[in-house]
Amino acid sequence: MEKGFTNVMEEIVTTLVKIAMLSPDYQTFCQCKKCRNDIISLSLNGLPNHYVTTKEGRDMVFESLNTYDNRKWINKRIISAIHLVGKYPKHVK
Repeated sequence: MEKGFTNVMEEIVTTLVKIAMLSPDYQTFCQCKKCRNDIISLSLNGLPNHYVTTKEGRDMVFESLNTYDNRKWINKRIISAIHLVGKYPKHVK
């Protein structure tokens, strides 16, 4: 938290996108940094922010968000973003 605050949802989404992009289902999608960042950004735009200013706050919010049902809900948004970015990539080939 070098900024003094952090969005716990951003941490979770970034990790889940990395995991999703490693799965066989999404290996045919572009793996470049631009596409990955677009997937993360698009996913975060459809999810609520959860900003915290302390490590204790981060740990508490992470625990409350990192449940099976929440990961399932978050992954639905990530999968939609993967398909949208895959269909309309913004990077230059």
